[in-house]
Amino acid sequence: MILSRLQKAGHKPIALMGGATGMIGDPTGKSAERELLSLDLIQHNLEGQKRQLAKFIDFDKGSNGGVLVNNYDWFKNISFLDFIRDVGKHITVNYMLAKDSVQNRLETDCLSPNFPTNWCRARPALTSNCNWAALINGEIWPRGTQLIRRIDNGKAYAITSPLVTRADGTKFGKSASGEQIWLDPAKTSPYKFYQFFLNRADDEVMNLLKRFTWHSESELMALEAEHVLAPHLRILQKELAKAMTVMVHSQAEYDRAIEASNILFGNASIDEMMQWKLNF
Repeated sequence: MILSRLQKAGHKPIALMGGATGMIGDPTGKSAERELLSLDLIQHNLEGQKRQLAKFIDFDKGSNGGVLVNNYDWFKNISFLDFIRDVGKHITVNYMLAKDSVQNRLETDCLSPNFPTNWCRARPALTSNCNWAALINGEIWPRGTQLIRRIDNGKAYAITSPLVTRADGTKFGKSASGEQIWLDPAKTSPYKFYQFFLNRADDEVMNLLKRFTWHSESELMALEAEHVLAPHLRILQKELAKAMTVMVHSQAEYDRAIEASNILFGNASIDEMMQWKLNF
Protein backbone atom coordinates (compact mmCIF):
# COMPACT_ATOMS: atom_id res chain seq x y z
CA MET A 1 0.00 0.00 0.00
CA ILE A 2 2.88 2.38 0.69
CA LEU A 3 4.32 1.68 -2.76
CA SER A 4 0.88 2.14 -4.29
CA ARG A 5 0.36 5.48 -2.57
CA LEU A 6 3.79 6.68 -3.69
CA GLN A 7 3.09 5.63 -7.28
CA LYS A 8 -0.23 7.49 -7.33
CA ALA A 9 1.68 10.56 -6.09
CA GLY A 10 3.93 10.37 -9.17
CA HIS A 11 6.90 8.40 -7.86
CA LYS A 12 8.40 5.31 -9.46
CA PRO A 13 8.06 2.35 -7.06
CA ILE A 14 10.95 -0.11 -6.89
CA ALA A 15 9.92 -3.29 -5.11
CA LEU A 16 13.06 -4.93 -3.74
CA MET A 17 12.78 -8.69 -3.28
CA GLY A 18 15.19 -10.68 -1.12
CA GLY A 19 16.34 -13.49 -3.37
CA ALA A 20 19.92 -13.40 -2.07
CA THR A 21 19.16 -12.72 1.57
CA GLY A 22 16.52 -15.45 1.46
CA MET A 23 19.31 -17.92 0.76
CA ILE A 24 21.16 -17.07 3.97
CA GLY A 25 18.35 -16.16 6.33
CA ASP A 26 17.10 -13.02 7.99
CA PRO A 27 18.04 -11.57 11.42
CA THR A 28 14.52 -10.47 12.37
CA GLY A 29 15.00 -10.64 16.12
CA LYS A 30 14.00 -14.28 16.45
CA SER A 31 16.32 -16.60 18.32
CA ALA A 32 15.83 -19.44 15.84
CA GLU A 33 17.45 -19.53 12.43
CA ARG A 34 15.19 -19.00 9.43
CA GLU A 35 14.93 -21.99 7.13
CA LEU A 36 17.38 -21.63 4.26
CA LEU A 37 15.69 -21.88 0.86
CA SER A 38 16.94 -23.23 -2.44
CA LEU A 39 17.36 -20.92 -5.43
CA ASP A 40 14.52 -22.67 -7.30
CA LEU A 41 12.11 -22.24 -4.39
CA ILE A 42 13.11 -18.61 -3.94
CA GLN A 43 12.47 -17.94 -7.64
CA HIS A 44 9.07 -19.62 -7.34
CA ASN A 45 8.25 -17.41 -4.35
CA LEU A 46 9.35 -14.25 -6.17
CA GLU A 47 7.10 -15.00 -9.14
CA GLY A 48 4.17 -15.46 -6.79
CA GLN A 49 4.99 -12.25 -4.96
CA LYS A 50 5.07 -10.29 -8.20
CA ARG A 51 1.57 -11.52 -9.06
CA GLN A 52 0.43 -10.33 -5.65
CA LEU A 53 2.20 -6.97 -5.97
CA ALA A 54 0.50 -6.41 -9.32
CA LYS A 55 -2.76 -5.91 -7.42
CA PHE A 56 -1.27 -2.81 -5.83
CA ILE A 57 1.44 -1.57 -8.21
CA ASP A 58 1.04 -0.78 -11.90
CA PHE A 59 4.10 -2.28 -13.59
CA ASP A 60 3.10 -0.86 -17.01
CA LYS A 61 2.51 2.79 -16.19
CA GLY A 62 5.04 4.49 -18.44
CA SER A 63 7.61 6.71 -16.76
CA ASN A 64 6.60 5.83 -13.21
CA GLY A 65 5.69 2.22 -13.84
CA GLY A 66 6.69 -0.11 -11.04
CA VAL A 67 9.89 -2.14 -11.16
CA LEU A 68 10.52 -5.45 -9.44
CA VAL A 69 14.18 -6.03 -8.56
CA ASN A 70 15.83 -9.01 -6.90
CA ASN A 71 18.91 -8.51 -4.74
CA TYR A 72 20.20 -11.90 -5.96
CA ASP A 73 20.96 -10.18 -9.30
CA TRP A 74 23.50 -7.96 -7.52
CA PHE A 75 25.20 -10.80 -5.68
CA LYS A 76 25.24 -13.79 -8.02
CA ASN A 77 28.42 -12.64 -9.80
CA ILE A 78 30.23 -11.11 -6.81
CA SER A 79 32.86 -13.21 -5.05
CA PHE A 80 33.06 -13.32 -1.27
CA LEU A 81 36.46 -11.61 -1.29
CA ASP A 82 35.27 -8.80 -3.54
CA PHE A 83 32.24 -8.26 -1.35
CA ILE A 84 34.27 -8.10 1.88
CA ARG A 85 36.81 -5.76 0.26
CA ASP A 86 34.31 -3.36 -1.34
CA VAL A 87 31.40 -3.42 1.12
CA GLY A 88 32.37 -5.17 4.35
CA LYS A 89 35.13 -2.71 5.19
CA HIS A 90 32.57 0.10 5.37
CA ILE A 91 30.39 -1.64 7.99
CA THR A 92 31.95 -0.89 11.36
CA VAL A 93 32.03 -3.35 14.26
CA ASN A 94 30.31 -0.84 16.55
CA TYR A 95 27.48 -0.44 14.04
CA MET A 96 26.98 -4.21 13.93
CA LEU A 97 27.17 -4.70 17.69
CA ALA A 98 24.52 -2.04 18.21
CA LYS A 99 21.98 -4.32 16.51
CA ASP A 100 19.86 -6.56 18.72
CA SER A 101 19.90 -9.23 16.01
CA VAL A 102 23.68 -9.45 16.44
CA GLN A 103 23.78 -9.07 20.23
CA ASN A 104 21.27 -11.88 20.68
CA ARG A 105 23.53 -14.28 18.76
CA LEU A 106 26.89 -13.49 20.36
CA GLU A 107 26.70 -16.51 22.65
CA THR A 108 26.27 -19.04 19.84
CA ASP A 109 29.22 -21.23 18.91
CA CYS A 110 29.39 -20.38 15.23
CA LEU A 111 28.97 -17.49 12.82
CA SER A 112 25.34 -17.56 11.77
CA PRO A 113 24.66 -17.25 8.04
CA ASN A 114 22.20 -14.53 9.09
CA PHE A 115 25.07 -12.32 10.31
CA PRO A 116 26.18 -10.85 6.93
CA THR A 117 22.57 -10.18 5.91
CA ASN A 118 23.06 -6.70 7.34
CA TRP A 119 25.76 -6.06 4.75
CA CYS A 120 23.89 -7.72 1.89
CA ARG A 121 20.86 -5.55 2.40
CA ALA A 122 22.89 -2.39 2.18
CA ARG A 123 24.36 -3.17 -1.23
CA PRO A 124 21.21 -2.70 -3.43
CA ALA A 125 20.87 0.89 -2.24
CA LEU A 126 24.04 1.68 -4.20
CA THR A 127 22.83 0.23 -7.48
CA SER A 128 19.06 0.68 -7.61
CA ASN A 129 19.14 4.28 -8.86
CA CYS A 130 16.98 5.31 -5.91
CA ASN A 131 18.01 8.07 -3.51
CA TRP A 132 15.23 7.59 -0.98
CA ALA A 133 12.94 4.80 0.08
CA ALA A 134 10.07 3.78 2.28
CA LEU A 135 11.38 1.56 5.04
CA ILE A 136 8.78 -1.17 5.43
CA ASN A 137 10.44 -3.60 7.80
CA GLY A 138 13.97 -4.04 9.10
CA GLU A 139 16.77 -1.59 8.44
CA ILE A 140 17.58 -2.07 4.77
CA TRP A 141 17.82 1.57 3.80
CA PRO A 142 19.52 3.01 6.89
CA ARG A 143 22.30 0.54 6.13
CA GLY A 144 22.16 1.52 2.49
CA THR A 145 22.24 5.25 3.18
CA GLN A 146 25.32 4.75 5.36
CA LEU A 147 27.01 2.79 2.59
CA ILE A 148 26.16 5.46 0.00
CA ARG A 149 27.73 8.13 2.20
CA ARG A 150 30.86 6.08 2.79
CA ILE A 151 31.47 4.85 -0.77
CA ASP A 152 29.99 7.52 -3.05
CA ASN A 153 29.89 10.46 -0.64
CA GLY A 154 26.28 10.78 -1.72
CA LYS A 155 22.96 11.37 -0.01
CA ALA A 156 19.97 9.10 0.40
CA TYR A 157 16.93 9.16 2.61
CA ALA A 158 14.51 6.71 4.21
CA ILE A 159 10.89 7.07 5.25
CA THR A 160 10.00 4.85 8.18
CA SER A 161 6.67 3.13 8.64
CA PRO A 162 5.66 1.55 11.96
CA LEU A 163 4.81 -2.13 11.98
CA VAL A 164 1.14 -3.00 11.75
CA THR A 165 0.14 -4.12 15.23
CA ARG A 166 -2.91 -5.36 17.06
CA ALA A 167 -4.48 -3.41 19.91
CA ASP A 168 -2.23 -5.18 22.43
CA GLY A 169 0.91 -4.09 20.56
CA THR A 170 1.77 -7.47 19.03
CA LYS A 171 2.52 -7.40 15.32
CA PHE A 172 0.56 -8.94 12.50
CA GLY A 173 2.64 -11.62 10.82
CA LYS A 174 2.44 -15.12 9.44
CA SER A 175 4.59 -16.47 12.25
CA ALA A 176 3.74 -14.00 15.03
CA SER A 177 0.64 -15.78 16.28
CA GLY A 178 -1.89 -18.46 15.51
CA GLU A 179 -3.84 -16.11 13.24
CA GLN A 180 -2.34 -16.42 9.78
CA ILE A 181 -3.57 -14.53 6.75
CA TRP A 182 -2.23 -14.72 3.20
CA LEU A 183 -2.83 -12.77 0.01
CA ASP A 184 -2.80 -16.05 -1.91
CA PRO A 185 -6.38 -17.42 -2.17
CA ALA A 186 -4.96 -20.96 -2.13
CA LYS A 187 -3.72 -20.32 1.43
CA THR A 188 -6.48 -18.01 2.69
CA SER A 189 -9.80 -18.21 0.84
CA PRO A 190 -11.57 -14.93 0.01
CA TYR A 191 -14.27 -15.87 2.54
CA LYS A 192 -11.75 -16.43 5.36
CA PHE A 193 -9.92 -13.29 4.26
CA TYR A 194 -13.16 -11.31 4.55
CA GLN A 195 -13.98 -12.82 7.93
CA PHE A 196 -10.50 -12.02 9.27
CA PHE A 197 -10.99 -8.28 8.80
CA LEU A 198 -14.66 -8.43 9.79
CA ASN A 199 -13.57 -9.80 13.18
CA ARG A 200 -11.10 -7.02 14.01
CA ALA A 201 -11.58 -5.39 17.40
CA ASP A 202 -13.09 -1.91 17.68
CA ASP A 203 -9.86 -0.47 19.06
CA GLU A 204 -7.75 -1.58 16.09
CA VAL A 205 -10.07 -1.35 13.09
CA MET A 206 -9.67 2.40 12.48
CA ASN A 207 -5.90 2.10 12.32
CA LEU A 208 -6.27 -0.63 9.68
CA LEU A 209 -8.75 1.44 7.68
CA LYS A 210 -6.27 4.33 7.59
CA ARG A 211 -3.42 2.10 6.46
CA PHE A 212 -5.10 -0.27 4.04
CA THR A 213 -7.89 1.63 2.30
CA TRP A 214 -8.18 4.64 0.02
CA HIS A 215 -10.86 6.37 2.10
CA SER A 216 -10.36 10.09 2.65
CA GLU A 217 -10.09 11.56 6.13
CA SER A 218 -13.63 12.95 5.91
CA GLU A 219 -15.01 9.58 4.82
CA LEU A 220 -13.29 7.84 7.73
CA MET A 221 -14.61 10.42 10.21
CA ALA A 222 -18.14 9.90 8.90
CA LEU A 223 -17.83 6.12 9.19
CA GLU A 224 -16.46 6.43 12.71
CA ALA A 225 -19.38 8.66 13.73
CA GLU A 226 -21.83 6.06 12.41
CA HIS A 227 -19.97 3.32 14.25
CA VAL A 228 -20.13 5.20 17.57
CA LEU A 229 -23.92 5.51 17.28
CA ALA A 230 -24.41 1.80 16.54
CA PRO A 231 -21.27 -0.22 17.36
CA HIS A 232 -23.23 -3.50 17.24
CA LEU A 233 -23.63 -3.05 13.47
CA ARG A 234 -19.83 -3.21 13.07
CA ILE A 235 -19.87 -0.59 10.34
CA LEU A 236 -16.11 0.00 10.45
CA GLN A 237 -15.30 -3.71 10.34
CA LYS A 238 -17.63 -4.28 7.40
CA GLU A 239 -16.12 -1.38 5.50
CA LEU A 240 -12.59 -2.63 6.15
CA ALA A 241 -13.44 -6.22 5.19
CA LYS A 242 -15.13 -5.06 1.98
CA ALA A 243 -12.34 -2.73 0.90
CA MET A 244 -9.64 -5.31 1.58
CA THR A 245 -11.44 -8.23 -0.08
CA VAL A 246 -12.30 -6.27 -3.23
CA MET A 247 -8.75 -4.93 -3.52
CA VAL A 248 -6.90 -8.20 -2.89
CA HIS A 249 -9.36 -10.57 -4.57
CA SER A 250 -12.22 -8.96 -6.53
CA GLN A 251 -15.74 -7.56 -6.29
CA ALA A 252 -17.08 -10.95 -7.35
CA GLU A 253 -15.20 -12.75 -4.57
CA TYR A 254 -16.43 -10.18 -2.06
CA ASP A 255 -20.02 -10.81 -3.20
CA ARG A 256 -19.49 -14.55 -2.79
CA ALA A 257 -18.06 -14.01 0.70
CA ILE A 258 -21.18 -12.03 1.66
CA GLU A 259 -23.40 -14.79 0.26
CA ALA A 260 -21.48 -17.42 2.21
CA SER A 261 -21.76 -15.36 5.39
CA ASN A 262 -25.50 -15.00 4.96
CA ILE A 263 -25.87 -18.75 4.45
CA LEU A 264 -23.65 -19.75 7.38
CA PHE A 265 -25.17 -17.25 9.82
CA GLY A 266 -28.80 -17.78 8.83
CA ASN A 267 -29.49 -14.49 7.10
CA ALA A 268 -30.46 -15.89 3.70
CA SER A 269 -33.78 -16.97 2.26
CA ILE A 270 -34.39 -20.49 0.88
CA ASP A 271 -34.17 -19.16 -2.69
CA GLU A 272 -30.84 -17.45 -1.94
CA MET A 273 -29.51 -20.62 -0.35
CA MET A 274 -30.43 -22.69 -3.40
CA GLN A 275 -28.91 -20.16 -5.80
CA TRP A 276 -25.72 -20.01 -3.74
CA LYS A 277 -25.45 -23.80 -3.81
CA LEU A 278 -25.89 -23.79 -7.61
CA ASN A 279 -23.16 -21.13 -7.99
CA PHE A 280 -20.68 -23.34 -6.16
